[in-house]
Amino acid sequence: MQGMLESFIPAVPLLVILLGGIISIVLEAVLPRLARPVAQATWSALIIVIALAATIYLWADGFADFGAVNALALDRPTWVVWSLLLIFALGSVALFAERKVYDGQTAFAAAASTPPGSQAERSAISARQEHSEVFGLMLFSLSGMMIFVAANDLLTMFVGLEILSLPLYVLCSLARRRRLLSQESSLKYFLLGSLSSALFLYGVALIYGYAGGFGLTKIGLAQMYEQQSPWLLLAGLGLVCVGVTFKMGAVPFHNWVPDVYQGAPTPVTAFMAVCTKIAAVFGLTRLLYVGLGALAWDWQVLLAVIAVATMFIGSAVALWQNDVKRLLAYSAIAHAGFILVGMLGAVAAQSGLADGHVGSYASMAFYLGAYGFATLGAFAILTMVRRGSQEATGFDAWAGLGRRSPLLAILMTIFLLSMAGIPLTGGFVGKLLVFTSAWRGGFEWLVCVAVMASVLAMAFYFKLIAVMFGREPAQDDVAVAPAGIGTQLVIWIGVLGTVVLGVAPGPLLDLLASSTDLLILPLR
Repeated sequence: MQGMLESFIPAVPLLVILLGGIISIVLEAVLPRLARPVAQATWSALIIVIALAATIYLWADGFADFGAVNALALDRPTWVVWSLLLIFALGSVALFAERKVYDGQTAFAAAASTPPGSQAERSAISARQEHSEVFGLMLFSLSGMMIFVAANDLLTMFVGLEILSLPLYVLCSLARRRRLLSQESSLKYFLLGSLSSALFLYGVALIYGYAGGFGLTKIGLAQMYEQQSPWLLLAGLGLVCVGVTFKMGAVPFHNWVPDVYQGAPTPVTAFMAVCTKIAAVFGLTRLLYVGLGALAWDWQVLLAVIAVATMFIGSAVALWQNDVKRLLAYSAIAHAGFILVGMLGAVAAQSGLADGHVGSYASMAFYLGAYGFATLGAFAILTMVRRGSQEATGFDAWAGLGRRSPLLAILMTIFLLSMAGIPLTGGFVGKLLVFTSAWRGGFEWLVCVAVMASVLAMAFYFKLIAVMFGREPAQDDVAVAPAGIGTQLVIWIGVLGTVVLGVAPGPLLDLLASSTDLLILPLR
């Protein structure tokens, strides 16, 4: 019994987040309503900082072993991904806390309009009666993401998938404005997400029928002996990939992304766009590399088709968008395809990667780090352009932003250039790394296709830049609301991260290159 309890000690960052979520629910029940927003934001930020400090300590200490009764692989790749999740979750907390700034009278005064809605709603806004439960829900979702990326067996992966998903369904419905649109997006996400979870679980059942166990190592060994029909395993592989690529927003499981991104509150959209994608990518990577490595020729063909479709459909449809939020949604779809290109290379130490070289895992970690800084920053800016009390996301409202607020337009341009993969930004280095990994893995043709898709993707980013700088302001009732300290921190840290990763990526690459050996459970 004592040994079992001790096995949970290395998972202290995850336990801290789970405990923080539970206490957040208690605070929601016992604190006075007016005290909840500040208390919840402060508590969530503190909990994430503690978990991040514990993660960095374990990473620096070189700890690499299995924890939670072998349910979690607590290796250096886990510390890398947990650090990314916690850093971007901290930025999301800052955006969640800033909702009161834009829903309050300050934003209305800046927009020179009267806040719409009933008198009771205006009174609630003035009294700062926000949805403070969003912080607890975010912590629970974050804990599910941490479980998912470190899971050492399929059942633990499924538990993590559900823990990360269920709070997101609720978070998407909590918009103060456009409530029907927000609730519609939440319902759509819930129905499609439930279907994807069911397919994932059915795939788990088929893989269990083939391997006789849920552990990733056991599944890998079963492929060596081939005691069952491989079609059972292939069917399970396909269904599991469907369940996870849905969370990534990859084609053809992407239709929910634009509607949910547009209907959900913008801070929730930012959190989903970054953290959910990180969790899905690295959870799938661990499953494919550790559990299904012997089927590489099969899942590489499947994911190659998905990657090509995702890159081109995401980029092509984005060209037709006239709404910034939907444009960023299709941008997220296209980026899912580029990330899959790096995953397909499967270049790792186990496949002959030389020491000190950047493999697939490190390249994807760098890519998602650069993507996270740019995406969080872009959504933070999105919350500031407003018409009255509501966000103005149409291109007509963003026309002439470079004249209304030149600094804000320049910062948004930096983020867009990084997403487009322009040199001297983190996005360029990230794309170069994932393309190099795929090339080393024997997918030269896919890299050529990805380069063409990148050129296509540049068009819709420059389309928005042209709208901001090349048009006259057309809407007199549109204004740039003043940013609170949280939004300013997210924007400026995003700019700093984007530029530093583009100009001086060496230190982070060296760190990632030495921290991406996936742990495999030994036979006992």
